[in-house]
Amino acid sequence: MIRFVIRTIGLLIIAAGFAALVVDGTRSIAGSDLQIMAFGDLCVTVFPVRFPLLQPLVERQIHPLLWDPVLLTLFRLPAALVLGLVGLGLLWITRRRRGQIGYTSRP
Repeated sequence: MIRFVIRTIGLLIIAAGFAALVVDGTRSIAGSDLQIMAFGDLCVTVFPVRFPLLQPLVERQIHPLLWDPVLLTLFRLPAALVLGLVGLGLLWITRRRRGQIGYTSRP
């Protein structure tokens, strides 16, 4: 049951990544230059009140080095790439294991 829920969430996140890719393509064609939405811009758009509170929380509660080199790099990546990788990661985690075809007689 939990595998089904996680796979469904993974597929929805992949669909959101594809939608972000289509939006980036549409904006690029309309603007006649390459325009790519960063993951941080998407987070600000989706969570306008909560996202600014993330930096002080991470710097005080976890560690300041997690914010500056790690999370800032993540937030600068294209949104379609991040969403696609997260969705694929969820699908990969919940994949079915291959059954063993045979067995070895060695101890």
